[in-house]
Amino acid sequence: MRFARDMVGMTLTLIVAISGSSAQPNATVAVSMRLSFPKAATRHSAPSAVLWLKPLQDTSPAPFLPEHRYSLVQKNRMFKPHLLIIPVGSVVQFPNADPFFHNVFSLFDGKRFDLGLYEAGSTKSVTFSREGVSYIFCNIHPEMSAVILTLPTVLYAEANLGGAFRLANVPAGDYDLHIWIEGVAQPDLNRMTRRVHVEPGSGDLGSVPVPAALLKPPTHTNMFGQSYDRDVKPTY
Repeated sequence: MRFARDMVGMTLTLIVAISGSSAQPNATVAVSMRLSFPKAATRHSAPSAVLWLKPLQDTSPAPFLPEHRYSLVQKNRMFKPHLLIIPVGSVVQFPNADPFFHNVFSLFDGKRFDLGLYEAGSTKSVTFSREGVSYIFCNIHPEMSAVILTLPTVLYAEANLGGAFRLANVPAGDYDLHIWIEGVAQPDLNRMTRRVHVEPGSGDLGSVPVPAALLKPPTHTNMFGQSYDRDVKPTY
């Protein structure tokens, strides 16, 4: 009971709504959802989060093809943007806009790579050929981090500062609902995945608790699996 009192509406509610009194062929649905966290976990704003719906067998998938130039810029020892969502098969440029070297790498499941040292004003690129979450770091500057989420579906939405999602024009059908929340370990995120049925009308498709114990400050090692020596000033 004490744990329950510490949570603020620890629910994630999926509300499906469609205008009109009768269902139409190929009707689309507006989906809204909200994450609720313990007060202590969201003093200022909810952590970054993304929801996506992956169509199942008989549900027609909406095309999600690389149509833009995607870029993760290194500037002022930061990656911009911090979160980048792209379709499978996209090429992402990693331009170095700082006046010193960077060494961008990722050793996670979405895409494993090491771009090596490269100087100011130059750029390198990576093709993200399969879906997954890629956590991006610099082997020189430990304060630099970003996330690239490679998705097979256009049906996704980012949470706002209050942890709320809105996803328009969802075709009726069956989906696997996936969630990514920054600071939550991948095994815990996998357990939040569920199968949902979206249909005209309105309905509550359940709840997903996000206990404070799952939210941990992001930490990482360098590309060799070792801790950064934060007392040593980078040479580059």
